[in-house]
Amino acid sequence: MTDTTTTTDADRALKAKHRAMWAQGDYAAIASDIIPSLGVALVDALDITRGQYVLDIAAGTGNAAIPAAERGATVTASDLTPELLDIGQHLAQQRGVTLDWRVADAEALPFDSGSFDTVMSCLGVMFAPHHQLTANELARVCRSGGSIGLIDWTPEGFIGQMFATMKPYAPPPPPGAQPPPLWGNEDHVRSLLEGQVTDLRAERRVVRVDRFHSPEEFVDYFKSHYGPTISVYTFIGEDAEKAAALDADLRALVTRFSAGTGSTTVDWEYLLVTAKRN
Repeated sequence: MTDTTTTTDADRALKAKHRAMWAQGDYAAIASDIIPSLGVALVDALDITRGQYVLDIAAGTGNAAIPAAERGATVTASDLTPELLDIGQHLAQQRGVTLDWRVADAEALPFDSGSFDTVMSCLGVMFAPHHQLTANELARVCRSGGSIGLIDWTPEGFIGQMFATMKPYAPPPPPGAQPPPLWGNEDHVRSLLEGQVTDLRAERRVVRVDRFHSPEEFVDYFKSHYGPTISVYTFIGEDAEKAAALDADLRALVTRFSAGTGSTTVDWEYLLVTAKRN
């Protein structure tokens, strides 16, 4: 691996904070109960087959990595949060597939350049704070002619707007950190990968979520299951008035996105990107 970054105390503290955030709650339940189709959609888009060497960056509990292994690929699943990898390894064992689970920072991957035929991330790299560093690593570890694939929430879609809703209640981001939903903006992704890939294709899609029967149920679920939401409420602390205001804003968001459906069914928009490494 060629490391062109300089790790500072601030970097280490930020990464430790990110690890702790994603270790909270129950992201495995969100991945398996609400959005299980997204990992398969990414594997399908990349046409992953037997014999390929695949890296899933910020793999979480293996939502895309495990389906890739089920296609016969040799898969490495990396993530900053070891607790998520432990869950993923257990899930993979239940499904009868073997993967290489590696703790790794998306901004400084411990893999040699050109090591993989396919490099992918399903709702993962978008949360690494420094987008260009992450994009450079995505491209670096992919062999020439190999494939890169990403699924990320769009800024305008439901989850992107959920982050916008929580922003006024959250602590200010550290200097240099960029908003995760920018990875769901096609122009932004093209600029990050410019000169490193060819045949970049981007498509907006939606995943329909009908898991929740009321806005209140959605808010309660995300307050107990989703690390970023838990972190915002933790930051609010004992300020009951502010917590109630965020509750109301999140309920209003669900209502706005489900307007006209006659239910709380919501389409969560994401951007699917595929490209070829130069």
